[in-house]
Amino acid sequence: MSPIVGPTVLVVEDDSGMRDVLARGLRRDGFEVITAADGHAAMAVTKRPDAIVLDIGLPDSDGRDLCLALRARGVDAPIIFVTARGNSVDRLSGFAAGGDDYLTKPFELAELVARLRAMLRRGRLTTADAAPDRALRVDAPTHQLMCGSQTVRLPPTEYRLLAHLLAASGTVVRRADLRAVGWPAGAMVSDNTLDQFIAKLRRRLTQVGSDEAIRVVRGVGYVLR
Repeated sequence: MSPIVGPTVLVVEDDSGMRDVLARGLRRDGFEVITAADGHAAMAVTKRPDAIVLDIGLPDSDGRDLCLALRARGVDAPIIFVTARGNSVDRLSGFAAGGDDYLTKPFELAELVARLRAMLRRGRLTTADAAPDRALRVDAPTHQLMCGSQTVRLPPTEYRLLAHLLAASGTVVRRADLRAVGWPAGAMVSDNTLDQFIAKLRRRLTQVGSDEAIRVVRGVGYVLR
């Protein structure tokens, strides 16, 4: 008989000691583990994980930006952020980026396992499966927008807004949700400011030759399709 293989967990952690401890502990608890030391390595993983443990402080990218890029690729596995940052602004920005849970270092491995199992029991948030090789895509470490062979580098706020719209492609995204992902919690962002950033993103899409467009849904928000 073939051995029973448990859920696959992608661990993205730049500290090799912590990464090894998490990998060994999760394997003992029956998980199949894939590891990555930075954002580039995480984006290069070809096997679709069932859950992701993601450090926020990566050497080549912010874990929240990586989360946005993964969501934009159609990765809907639950994501737990692990970080030494424990303030509410960081936690709220993690949730706005598409994270599902948050653990502050140091933490007990047993708690991480319990949270993973609870999220896996609930299942993925969506059954949608956006094609990872779609023409329009974003890269977390470089903040690049890519379409075919065309690329353009986005400033951080533009990157976060477009990645969020891309992750929800075809679905209306509320203005409040865009403000939450684009700016720190509590920031005062007017509708006019958000509209200006959307106008910039439309120009970015034209720059890379994309046939997708950001359309306004009056009184609600925007949709990328």
